[in-house]
Amino acid sequence: MTNPVTPKIEAALRADLPAAVFRPLEPRYLEEPRGRFHGQDALLVAPGSVAEVATVVRWANVHRVGIVPYGGGTGLVSGQVATDLARPVLLSLERMNRIRSVHPAENVLVAEAGVILANVQQAARDVDRMFPLSLASEGSAQIGGLLSTNAGGVNVLRYGNTRDLCLGIEAVLPDGTVLNGLKRLRKDNTGYDLRHLLIGAEGSLGVITAASLRLYPRPAAKGAAMMAVESPAAALKLLEMAQGRIGEGVSAFEIMHRTGLDFLRQKMPDVRQPFAAPPEWLVLISVGLSGGRSPEEELVGLFEEALGAGLVDDGVIAQSEAQRLEFWHLRETIPEANRRIGAVSSHDISVPISAIPEFIARGGAVVAGFGDLRVNCFGHLGDGNLHYNVFPAEGRRREEYDNQRDALKRALHDLVHEMEGSVSAEHGIGRLKVGDLERYGDPGMLAAMRAIKAVLDPAGVMNPGTVLRG
Repeated sequence: MTNPVTPKIEAALRADLPAAVFRPLEPRYLEEPRGRFHGQDALLVAPGSVAEVATVVRWANVHRVGIVPYGGGTGLVSGQVATDLARPVLLSLERMNRIRSVHPAENVLVAEAGVILANVQQAARDVDRMFPLSLASEGSAQIGGLLSTNAGGVNVLRYGNTRDLCLGIEAVLPDGTVLNGLKRLRKDNTGYDLRHLLIGAEGSLGVITAASLRLYPRPAAKGAAMMAVESPAAALKLLEMAQGRIGEGVSAFEIMHRTGLDFLRQKMPDVRQPFAAPPEWLVLISVGLSGGRSPEEELVGLFEEALGAGLVDDGVIAQSEAQRLEFWHLRETIPEANRRIGAVSSHDISVPISAIPEFIARGGAVVAGFGDLRVNCFGHLGDGNLHYNVFPAEGRRREEYDNQRDALKRALHDLVHEMEGSVSAEHGIGRLKVGDLERYGDPGMLAAMRAIKAVLDPAGVMNPGTVLRG
């Protein structure tokens, strides 16, 4: 158990830090995007340097006060919202928002944890490079939070998760020690790689304060296409065909079901859709090419081959950058349409890519066993990550299914586990999925995780209740 911040304990911290570090606690710091969890009172601090972060962490360790690191607030598993801690410290990284250095010749950029993802992308563009991490919340998500959750996004197929885009980190460990690991090296085999231990730990082992990030050359030309397919199995064959024809030029391969398109028409009719009648299944293919290759020609060739093979029956190829962005706008507004409908149960899952058609079929049968529900299945087919969300029947509200939510979620997660998948593909564990990790995690892995936590954070002050039960 951690201690609450009392006036006496708070006074000790205020004596060691500038007044600018302390900020009034606004309601937004106690909320999360889905509105299902709400934090309690906390002491909000916003350090402006790694030394100030170290002071806060060292003080918290001495007084056994819980620390909840806070980035852009976009997390979906309540890692940033402490629902059951008595007045913890809410440590915001928003003031640590500098691009420290850019090294175009090395394809490296060093950013502090509070830098917003869109600003990292722009800094890369300014030197004719690309930082390929891309997701719907990139206008507010911060680098520290993205690393702490090992965020995925739409380009994992080609560039990997956030973990794969990080060469080194600076962090503050639970006792206040500063880990100076901002190396810009591709090869460094000097002992344990603490970078990868802290990435994905969701602030439970320390606070990431800066990172060395990998940049890439910008593709000379980008393109996108939307193609209608009759089934996930056809989409999977289309992915194989696309990679065979275009190779590593395929950056993203997304799948969407008609239900998601119907939700958009119902709740966000201003979002333009490419087909007058929504197809049962729709794929969005994104490519980035160099060497004089034309994305439009490559995608036309792919469509013609797929049409001849009976994999697609309609398609639209972006004829401009504006149209390419319009395609992505449709894909990235599906979660907002979902939110306006109101999900009974949402699932961020992954299964082996070849098993996706089987999972979708079996998942549909599981949901049907719970009555009149609708499924909106969409996501990153290219890397096996699906957002499998269940909604009320037309004309009913999600609250009417409250007594079924837990059983429904468990039945679907049991299926994912049976199929050797993951019940947390890209959103993390947070506080929401601690029970899932205990139910489905490998016992040996969980024992090792608890041992690491006990050694690095014996006082249990780092984001208590996140990832591992406190």
